[in-house]
Amino acid sequence: MSMKFLLATTAALLLLTVSSFAQKADTSIDAKIKKYVNVWDEIINKGKLELFNDSNFTPNVVIHTAPQDVVGLKAARDYYANYVTGFSNIKFTVKDCFGQGNKIAKHWAFEGTHTGVFFGIPATGKTIKLEGVTLVRMEGDKIAEEQDFFDNLEFMQQLGLIPR
Repeated sequence: MSMKFLLATTAALLLLTVSSFAQKADTSIDAKIKKYVNVWDEIINKGKLELFNDSNFTPNVVIHTAPQDVVGLKAARDYYANYVTGFSNIKFTVKDCFGQGNKIAKHWAFEGTHTGVFFGIPATGKTIKLEGVTLVRMEGDKIAEEQDFFDNLEFMQQLGLIPR
């Protein structure tokens, strides 16, 4: 065997190994994103609060909110129950979602009619349309931490609670 052939073969095997590793890494984040998007579609659009479980979330999941963080599965379920029971005609759409490693970023849109009590606010009958971004940290294929960013002033104005 010639030295050139041996070097070429080694280089080709190295390239295939690196390429294979990169594809596996892409598949891993793609699988996390697919599961993540599906979980939130089921929870918000279909009201399946039972999906706040240890198959989808870490036991000590953290939802960063003001004035204080929501920590744990039960607290997260109770927090999002306000959205599911406070609004009808919900349409939650993930407009874009991408990630790297254990981080995911989601651009979303939420529409609904405020027909129930929402965090103590009586129903206003108003229809709202919001867009926002969520930053996510995963542990394996489980949601471990989230923080939503959206225009809360616009949200309160759409509900008719603050004048425009």
